Amino acid sequence: MSRTGRLFMLMDAMRGYRRPVTAARLAEQLGVSVRTIYRDIQTLSGLGAPLEGEAGVGYMLRAGFFLPPLMFGADELEALVLGARWVRRQGDEALAQAATNALAKIAAATPKDLRDDMAETSLWVPLGVSQPDASDAFVRPVREAIRYQHRLRIQYRDEQGAESERYVWPFALAFLEGKRLLAAWCELRGAYRHFRIDRIAAAASTGERYPVRRHALLKTWRSEQGLREDA
Repeated sequence: MSRTGRLFMLMDAMRGYRRPVTAARLAEQLGVSVRTIYRDIQTLSGLGAPLEGEAGVGYMLRAGFFLPPLMFGADELEALVLGARWVRRQGDEALAQAATNALAKIAAATPKDLRDDMAETSLWVPLGVSQPDASDAFVRPVREAIRYQHRLRIQYRDEQGAESERYVWPFALAFLEGKRLLAAWCELRGAYRHFRIDRIAAAASTGERYPVRRHALLKTWRSEQGLREDA
């Protein structure tokens, strides 16, 4: 690989991190030595790349930096298409259309038109992964409440069939095999709870932001669940 190509790969790798990443981790990811990473970072800084950090602490690209589009590898392209096809099966029309639009933008932004390659990718999501049902109507309002950090009022039926009205602070939505699971702080129980979307009979945003930042809720919930930060 040419040095120029390696520099672009280094910047592309750093763009994938929201927090400083060590030279050792970058070296492992790119298959080069730590010394090479330090040398390349010095070169990029000299060329005006907006890098922050220092040796032993980590490096990152400043927010808002635009990196020209690169070519995708075969595995990257297949991952994008397979992911978009999976999203289309999740019962949320807005997300399905967004996945289609995203692929079109990716194809148009690359140096080579990739529309034909994407259309010919032979990786498919089975039709039976997620059949549409009545609960699909609540995926979007739940997702939007998470995005805007709004209190959500739901009518919920538990596994014994008992119904209750809940005010919850939604912060995560898991798309599991055959069902979708909402993680939220429940005002009624005063604790974190998980709600199956197919047991929600009604859902509406209150339009009010809940009093805790979503990131803080997620961090505490991960700790209680014993999950890693990147899980």
